[in-house]
Amino acid sequence: MAMTMTQKILAAHAGLDHVEAGQLIEANLDLVMANDITGPMALPIIQQMGGHVFDQDKVVFVPDHFTPNKDIKSAENSKAILEFSIQEKLTHKLIQGKCGVEHAILPELGLTYAGQCVIGADSHTCTYGALGAFSTGVGTTDIAAGMVTGQAWFKIPTAIKIYLHGKPNPYISGKDVILHIIGEIGVDGALYKSMEFVGPGVAELSMDDRFTICNMAIEAGAKNGIFPVDDQTVEYMKQAGVKDYTVYEADEDANYEQVVDVDLSQVRPTVAFPHLPGNAHTIDEVEAMEPIYVDQVVIGSCTNGRISDLRKAAAILKGHKVAENVRVMVVPATQKIFLQCVHEGLVDIFVEAGCAFNTPSCGPCMGGHMGVLAKGEKCLSTTNRNFVGRMGDVESLIYLASPEVAAATAIKGYIANPERMEEGK
Repeated sequence: MAMTMTQKILAAHAGLDHVEAGQLIEANLDLVMANDITGPMALPIIQQMGGHVFDQDKVVFVPDHFTPNKDIKSAENSKAILEFSIQEKLTHKLIQGKCGVEHAILPELGLTYAGQCVIGADSHTCTYGALGAFSTGVGTTDIAAGMVTGQAWFKIPTAIKIYLHGKPNPYISGKDVILHIIGEIGVDGALYKSMEFVGPGVAELSMDDRFTICNMAIEAGAKNGIFPVDDQTVEYMKQAGVKDYTVYEADEDANYEQVVDVDLSQVRPTVAFPHLPGNAHTIDEVEAMEPIYVDQVVIGSCTNGRISDLRKAAAILKGHKVAENVRVMVVPATQKIFLQCVHEGLVDIFVEAGCAFNTPSCGPCMGGHMGVLAKGEKCLSTTNRNFVGRMGDVESLIYLASPEVAAATAIKGYIANPERMEEGK
């Protein structure tokens, strides 16, 4: 019987020739990840299970959410996962100043690649599907068990085929594409399903675009998002030092519950209004409204903190100043990206425009650090969630958009169309 790309990966890791949607399996894991919030909670469970990891090469802890340590508790959390990494002699010991945000640093270091089965104690672990891997977020107990046994159980998901075609217009990025899709199918439109992106339009998307799209598959309720492996994927893995990987391809007659057609040439700059990523509006709709003034703009995160994102934002901000009474935070996703920004002069552009350029971390994304919102404030952010209270006070408002829209908004002081910046309007 035919299988999807995701089903083939899970079948291989379960040692089975074939799996079907709804089937329960136990799969061998290639990488298990936790961060400075979820990791410390897993440690007591690991101790109860014997206290040792199944493979020193395949377990990694990433301090990124509350680093630089914002208070004593976060310092204790970072200390706990570092001490455990040292104790267990983990191959990859990640420390602030030497890493970055988990969903950017793991692909950058070549720890995630095509054909893997990966779990992480963070819902946006589905990011690595951009590389042709099955990756998904799980709870702390499952992470602890995975770290000790090297296995996890899954229910084989059904799948949605996202057929991409056409060529995106200027100022359209992966963020616009995924917000458009979530706006179409809803925040539960892919509940426990695999979102498999196919079609000639795939070649028109950069790897950074694909990472963003897969990152936000969870915002449609998906178990995972996944792209086929092509020349771009292979080149990215080569640059990351990956030598051995496995390419899985969906069978031509694989069963999909739904096919979603996306003409990339018709996708417009898109903004998700409070309080759901699926509350999507095109920039044309926004421009027809009364101006939405903002207090804060955030450019960065595991969704849009990669170098191409920051280059796009800097290109718009160059020669401009951030609007009066608006604060802007730029947060590169890794130290390597931070250094690229320095070498390319992007830091100069951001700082001269009036932005705060910050150390790699999750920053204000989850409202715990480096940019919390006050009551009634509005923020335009390139992060991935805009739930009630996500970035601070429950009466603050979060709008999600691309780096280009974020940069234009920073200049204008209200949610703005990046296309107008080129026109000088």
